[in-house]
This record gives sequence, structure tokens and C-alpha cells, in this order.
Amino acid sequence: MKHYFLFFISNVLVENFILVKFLGLCPFLGVSNKLKTAIGMSFATTFVVLMSSILLWLVNFFILLPLNVVYLRIIAYMLIISVSVQFLEIILRHTSPILYRVLGIFLPLITTNCAVLAIPLFSLYLNHTFLESVYYGISASLGFALVMIIFSGLRERIILSDIPLPFQGAPIVLITISIISIAFMGFKGLVKF
Repeated sequence: MKHYFLFFISNVLVENFILVKFLGLCPFLGVSNKLKTAIGMSFATTFVVLMSSILLWLVNFFILLPLNVVYLRIIAYMLIISVSVQFLEIILRHTSPILYRVLGIFLPLITTNCAVLAIPLFSLYLNHTFLESVYYGISASLGFALVMIIFSGLRERIILSDIPLPFQGAPIVLITISIISIAFMGFKGLVKF
């Protein structure tokens, strides 16, 4: 049990996909203007990562490896991620039309989010079991969500702040991301396997 707790903490804080591996920056910067949209995108990404982690592990070990067609892995993964995003889009359109409109173009762009593809690929290359793969997907996407929510809260405050003219817009956003990344790097060495 302790191993899974440390595994979770490591993926959320120490090996964060946005701040340490620099993956998923496009939706991170695009949707983090408002806290509500960041929370919506975080849950949408978490759902897609969870669904795709489960399906991709099953497809890899029960279809691609037995048929010896592992060269089709990326194509199969992208197809499954696209189907998961379309499924999520249908669910959001019918259950939460407001969130569906707020997320706008960024909802279908989850398909091209490199973090969504990287999580199952890293899990595969780390030789995770099915349970570890699902746990890795959940913890990594929750780390993504944590950073996105923290940054969107800070970004709302930045908009209300008096920022010098040369730092307004993208420069202050990048400086803030850098400071948060440095703060998260302070967790390095906290979890040792």
C-alpha cells in the first residue's frame, strides 16, 4: 500500500507532466484563463486519460502483442484516444451544454494533447501491470489537473494585478509557470523508490 501511495505522490508532484516533463502545454496555456474552464478541462482530460489508459493497455496486451503488430501501436492509440474524446464530447453536449460551449475548441484538441498519448506510452515502457497502468493514468492526470487549477487561480489574480507594460500578456504567464515549476522541483527527492 505504501508503494502505491508513493507512486501516486511521485506522479502528481515530483514527475508532473506539465512542470517537469513539459507535456500538455497547449491546453494548459489555452484553457487556464478562468478557473471554471480549467476545472472542466482538467476533469475532461482526466476522464480521457483514464479511459484511454484502460483501453490502450488491453489493446496492447490482448491484440497488438499476440498478433505481432506492435508497429501499429501509435495509430491504434490515437484511434482509441479519438474515440474516447468523441464519447466525452457526446456526454458533455447532453449533460452539461454550458461546459461544452465554454471548453469550445479545446475539447476536441484533447485528442492531440501530447500528455494524453504520453501517459499510456510511458506506462507501457515502464512495464506497468494493468492496475499500475490505470493508477499511473489517474495520478498523472490528477497532477495535470492540480497544476492547471493552481495556475488558473494565479492567472485570474494576475489579470487583476498592476503588471508593468513589458511583462503583460505572455511574458508574465511564462514567468509564473517558471516559478511554479521551480516550486514543484523542490519536491525532487521527496519520494524515493
